[in-house]
Amino acid sequence: VQLQASGGGSVQAGGSLRLSCAASGRSFSRDVMAWFRQAPGKEREFLAGIISTGTYYADSVKGRFTISRDNAKNAVYLQMNGLQPEDTAVYFCAVKANTYGIKTTASAYSYWGRGTQVTVSS
Repeated sequence: VQLQASGGGSVQAGGSLRLSCAASGRSFSRDVMAWFRQAPGKEREFLAGIISTGTYYADSVKGRFTISRDNAKNAVYLQMNGLQPEDTAVYFCAVKANTYGIKTTASAYSYWGRGTQVTVSS
C-alpha cells in the first residue's frame, strides 16, 4: 500500500493550492481519508477527514480548506484557499479503517503518504 501526496509549493499569503494524494495497493473507498500537517517543532495536526457519509474539519481550516475524494481514482484532495504564513508545513495524507469514523489523532491512521511541502510567504 502506498500513498503519494503532491501539489505542494510556494505561494504568497492569500493564495491557493490544491493537494492530491493517490493511493495504490488496494481500494480505500470504504476507509477514512484525511489530511494532516506538521510544522517544524510542532506536533502533527489534523486538518480534515472524509468518509462516505461526510466530512470533518479542524477549526483552524474550516471555511478555507475543502477535502474531497474520487473513489474511482482512489484519491483524496485538499483545496486550500486563503493561505496564510501560519499554514506553512509539510502536508500528509493518511488513511484509516472506517471503524468509529473520522479521528483527529495521528496515531489512529494506518497508512501515510510521504508528505508535500507548502510554504506561504507574507
